[in-house]
Amino acid sequence: MPDQPDSFEQKLPPGVVRAVQRFMESSVLDRWADATEASLHQPARQFDPEFMRKLVPKMETFTRYFDAEVRGMERVPQSPVLMIGNHSGGIVTPDTSAVYVAWYRTRGFDDPLMGLAFDAIFGVPGWRELMRKIGQMPASMHNAEAALSDGNSVLLYPGGSYEVFRPWKQRNRIVFNERKGFIRLALRAGVPVVPVVGHGGHETTFVLTRGERLAKLLSAQRVRMDGAPIMFQVPWGLSLPALPGIPLPARITVQVCEPLDWTHFGPDAVDDPEILDTCYREIIEVMQTTLDALANENPQPLLSRFRSRKR
Repeated sequence: MPDQPDSFEQKLPPGVVRAVQRFMESSVLDRWADATEASLHQPARQFDPEFMRKLVPKMETFTRYFDAEVRGMERVPQSPVLMIGNHSGGIVTPDTSAVYVAWYRTRGFDDPLMGLAFDAIFGVPGWRELMRKIGQMPASMHNAEAALSDGNSVLLYPGGSYEVFRPWKQRNRIVFNERKGFIRLALRAGVPVVPVVGHGGHETTFVLTRGERLAKLLSAQRVRMDGAPIMFQVPWGLSLPALPGIPLPARITVQVCEPLDWTHFGPDAVDDPEILDTCYREIIEVMQTTLDALANENPQPLLSRFRSRKR
């Protein structure tokens, strides 16, 4: 069952509500929505291997800030595979960068890892060009199926914005919110499913609430958003994701799990609710058990990172 709106959000100060109303009177959201819609008509796959070859060393430097470690890349079968991750860290999602670095350091640049990204990011000039060059595509099953059918591997975060902006108290939970489209994708494509579990990314920022009530005030559905998260960020304090802060240097560990083989169910299983539920329970159990183990191993990723930097 989806979580209920956080009590913090139910007590939005009148000043915040007034600011939201003033924002709604502007045309910023309309222009963003129009730019997003226009961008979705562009070719989905525009991966640039030479650009990525130059970017990976910079991403590697970025992930060292978090002392990021990716374990188990040797478990990933030959492409195409569907990699399923838990989404953490708000806007920055440093564990995603760690996965990309590990992928290209082990697989090379002739074996691209495509990804599905939040549609509205493609409405932001500069960001949309960057996202396309690194292999990100607007989030649709059509784009993912086309990439897999062409032999590319795909990284997908079923929890999407709902999970990446989960409140602090849920930082060590897998929160896919009963979304099962990725299971249908795997069954239709007949590819292995590789769970990828990150820990520590959600301690690089503090999400206070998903902002579902605030999103309604903003009419944020125009840019395909069902939340307007309220976060505590450095140096802004209370702020929205539109004003990204400096991520805290929490230690990040990513565990690649053993592949799950659902191919024996066959593509017709996409219409069988029982099989979808079975697959969903299996991957949630695997990923939650893995996340629990990582959290037990390093229960305070931010403090442990500070301690390691003092040595």
